[in-house]
Amino acid sequence: MYEPIRTKSVHSTMAGTSDFPHRTREEELDIQLASHLAALLAVTDELRAQAPSTDLDTAAEGLARQVARLRGGTPPARATTTGPTRSAALHRRAHALAGRALVVAASRADTAAAILSAERMDAHAAALAADTLAATA
Repeated sequence: MYEPIRTKSVHSTMAGTSDFPHRTREEELDIQLASHLAALLAVTDELRAQAPSTDLDTAAEGLARQVARLRGGTPPARATTTGPTRSAALHRRAHALAGRALVVAASRADTAAAILSAERMDAHAAALAADTLAATA
């Protein structure tokens, strides 16, 4: 009733039958974590351009170190300012990116990246709370 399969499957999972390289789960998580941290670094650089502070400078240095470590020593590209953006929107974006990085760091058991991500989430949540408080006053 059914015709037999005549061609080789493109989804073959047997060892040695694939023509393209596969990455391990750890390598995929490294790539994903480096991407989230690099995006967080870009937003941090934008915030630094709008309102320079030593906290943001320290955070940017730590993020750059983590991205370089995850990418095998390759330093991350640094963002240039894109123009005026509301700092509350940047803090919301940074908070979300730090949350994503925290989830990936936790899943790959990367303590240093998890701590840095959690610290950035706290800092951006505090900045958002201060913006909200200032807006209502």
